[in-house]
Amino acid sequence: MSERASAPVNGTPGGTGRLEAVCVSAARPIRLPRAGDTQSAIDKRPVDGRVTVGPLGLDGDVQVNQKFHGGEGQALYAYAQEDADRWAAELDRDLPAGRFGENLRTSGLDLTGAVLGERWRIGGVLVEVTAPRTPCAKLQAHWGVPRLIKRFTERGLPGAYLRVLQTGDLGAGDAVEIVERPDHGITIGTTFRAFTTERARLADLAPARSALPARNRPAVDAAVAARADVGG
Repeated sequence: MSERASAPVNGTPGGTGRLEAVCVSAARPIRLPRAGDTQSAIDKRPVDGRVTVGPLGLDGDVQVNQKFHGGEGQALYAYAQEDADRWAAELDRDLPAGRFGENLRTSGLDLTGAVLGERWRIGGVLVEVTAPRTPCAKLQAHWGVPRLIKRFTERGLPGAYLRVLQTGDLGAGDAVEIVERPDHGITIGTTFRAFTTERARLADLAPARSALPARNRPAVDAAVAARADVGG
């Protein structure tokens, strides 16, 4: 379990965290309780050296179920060491980099407090925060923890999906610098609740619509339209 500082920076422009690990995976078999054997790339592992990042993610990484993962709005997935440490303490187990299915394990940044549209410079790459990760059956099966989907949702530490704005390369040890932060104040945590337990708040995400992955925008648009109908 990591002993890193438990107080990440607050996410203001100029704030700097650290990239602790870069993780990739090929497709591997996984057994789901209700669906049986299938393929998944959730079992990501750290790699050494610098890794090339293209518009759709890391060189050597696979995104099996592209209905819910991948695409330009979810090219990379980041998870904070500080949040992993909270889970490790709760479950009394090690959760090394990649265990959440993340590509990037960070430290020193509050990912739940990151704002949609916030931009980070990591090595030679520029990325944009787009959305939280919602838990799925594959994560629960990968960990072998009963009720993990419910617990993950209740805990509200979802990590952040990222859009690649400038391709390049990155590696463990690189600084993660916040270079731009919108002033709408809509965070990863707020967005996670709106898409899970507080659906009535979906319309509140409208100011950050352009940062969201394309697959998430229709739900926000429908909520805005429904609110307008009620108000009208």
